[in-house]
Amino acid sequence: MAIEQTILANGFAVLSAPMPGLASAAIGVWVDVGARHETAELNGVCHLLEHMAFKGTTNRSARDIAEAIEAVGGHLNAFTSRDQTAYYARVLADDVPLAVDVLADILTRSAFAPDELERERQVILQEIGQAQDTPDDLVFDMLQEASYPDQPMGRPILGTPERVSAIDRATLAAHMSDHYRGPAMALVGAGAVDHRALVALAERHFGGLGERIAPPPQAARFQPGDWRDDTDLEQVHLALAFEGVGFDDPDYYIAQVYSTVLGGGSASRLFQEIRETRGLAYSVFAYASPASDSGTIGVYAGTSAEQAGELVPVMIGEMAKLASGAHSDEVARARAQLRASYLMGQEAPAAVVEGLGRQWHTHGRILSDQEVLERLAAVDTAAVRRFAARVMAHPPAVAALGPHTRIEAADRLAARFG
Repeated sequence: MAIEQTILANGFAVLSAPMPGLASAAIGVWVDVGARHETAELNGVCHLLEHMAFKGTTNRSARDIAEAIEAVGGHLNAFTSRDQTAYYARVLADDVPLAVDVLADILTRSAFAPDELERERQVILQEIGQAQDTPDDLVFDMLQEASYPDQPMGRPILGTPERVSAIDRATLAAHMSDHYRGPAMALVGAGAVDHRALVALAERHFGGLGERIAPPPQAARFQPGDWRDDTDLEQVHLALAFEGVGFDDPDYYIAQVYSTVLGGGSASRLFQEIRETRGLAYSVFAYASPASDSGTIGVYAGTSAEQAGELVPVMIGEMAKLASGAHSDEVARARAQLRASYLMGQEAPAAVVEGLGRQWHTHGRILSDQEVLERLAAVDTAAVRRFAARVMAHPPAVAALGPHTRIEAADRLAARFG
């Protein structure tokens, strides 16, 4: 796929991936600011701002914003991560200028009307409450906090009710002014897009943004902790996190293959041993979760109180076996899964836009398809074994929610590693 890129005079990037034969386009603005850029007092401000961007500008009401895109059959949405905030639309080719106009409107002329702010604050408090009532979501917030204690990387993206309730209009406006600037933003398009036309739209709508760059976030330091809550649930939700790698680490693709072999599908080691052979869990998986400068390797399972004591040794045992006994066939299968997933994603404009936006802010450049596939193909069995040994060298962060009394104590569990 041919990628075109242009940098405006103020540092604002324009990236495009034309995909001939498509009638639609995905258009997004990726902002290099996320929850890890927040102070403790302002935890949740990025997510609140993401919501408030849709609640009215000096040109459009919240209803006008929704109707403008839906009137042409399009879709408009956004998300906040720990590293970035993204706003994106999916429209037909003729409506790309409208999509850029709406995105620019909400990102440069947000009104932050007091009545809208109070309404949306209540919506987010409901969202936080829903997350806290969903144990297989909550356990991952707790795992993140246990992995990065007392640092921005460990705080919840949604914020806390106390912090979100205290954020006012002036704080939102200051946050947008400080972070939504040329060098921290990229307009990304894929599908039925024309690069020259996108550059012209970017010049018109974003060329006046300031050039000042906000300070970088605090560096992340993985420091495994132990968080447990014996709240009354049917199951215990257990998640372990080990120090992994960031997007730009040379071992990034090794980490992806390793986590796929360990627990990335129904043929993976954890699924086969824990679910198929022993029946200890319905849901069990592993994942590699990278950030810009850090990352984790995680494993999760939900099981009964009675079976929790058996689950952990089996889980750790499968991880230990990978360090000495990773097989060439399972590594090849994992590479094939990841290769297929990547190539299938390259056929979807929305996935292409997300990949380009993330890569630009992470690497400062776009990796070609050939480079990605070559790096993936280079991961061999020896590399997976080496990475598995690295994971096993240090104890994990632990989060357990529910009847966890049969799970080993922190010191005993830590003794299984190193």
